[in-house]
Amino acid sequence: MKAIRLHAPHDLRIDDIETPPLAAGQALITIHNGGICGSDLHYYHEGGFGSVRIREPLILGHEIVGQISALEGSDSSLKVGDRVAINPGTVPTPCQYTREGLINHAEDMRFYGSAMRYPHVQGAFREQLVCEQSQLVKIPDHVSDEKAAFAEPLAVSLHAARQAGDLLNKRVLVSGAGPIGNLVTLVAKLAGALEIVVTDIKDAPLATAIKMGATQTINVATDQKALINFQKGKGYFDIVFECSGSQAGITTALSVTRPKGTIVQVGLGNDPQVPLSQLVSRELTLKGTFRFIEEFNAAVATLARADVDITPLLTAVMPFDKAIEAFELASDKENAMKVQLSFNR
Repeated sequence: MKAIRLHAPHDLRIDDIETPPLAAGQALITIHNGGICGSDLHYYHEGGFGSVRIREPLILGHEIVGQISALEGSDSSLKVGDRVAINPGTVPTPCQYTREGLINHAEDMRFYGSAMRYPHVQGAFREQLVCEQSQLVKIPDHVSDEKAAFAEPLAVSLHAARQAGDLLNKRVLVSGAGPIGNLVTLVAKLAGALEIVVTDIKDAPLATAIKMGATQTINVATDQKALINFQKGKGYFDIVFECSGSQAGITTALSVTRPKGTIVQVGLGNDPQVPLSQLVSRELTLKGTFRFIEEFNAAVATLARADVDITPLLTAVMPFDKAIEAFELASDKENAMKVQLSFNR
């Protein structure tokens, strides 16, 4: 079969690879759609992020859906022909964290398309994938492949919201209006947030944020003073989701969060400095959020809701043999939000 494999920064190829045999408890999935994630783009442009770098050719991709083509020792809830969303994380070896239910902190986590380990964990941008049946969540018939492929990033956003706690009637700031920021905006809206202000340095993603539920948007590149009013009286927002991963993002978050408020750090940047004086003097809570746990199943169920519309986030669906063009489009933040690849269609 063919797979999209990165050999070096900007050296993305369609390679022929072998399909491994099925073992007990596994499934063969014919991949339908896969979304290009921000981490895929970091690998594509830079060969990695932070200290993580590719050291061997890496198949990218982890936001994927497909159809069961074969089962070995079938789970009674699954059958050949089912369309499924695929949880991209597996834990072959239990540890103290998995026993506590903290699956996302497992010491032996294997996550598709990741160079954090060596040998690398190969990803799912391929025509067929062999995976564990426990990774599969059936997609309701009325949910399209395009919509279902948002399950993984939505699960990330649901987990971030869970870290924040109750959002009902809260004033919320979302810093950074990329795909995750916009999905966090959607989740905050569904959770009953009173006010949702979204900031970014570009107008195009902010226009999308309005469609996803933002009550106000601010371009902080062109209107740098717009947030000053939110700093008065020791801050304004109850909850801040910092999705940009930038120094400016975390500095601003601390300046506009009211006493006893919570900042959830969603974005990963270059380890920005945290002004501790504001954190301490206002008794703020600063939380990290990492991947997801059972939110993946919840994400599929959420996408099945009639009142959940993610079409504003989907810029294009391109055939996988146009992978380079798709990655370049996904990198264009003025013209793209989420680009998906289509396989075997």
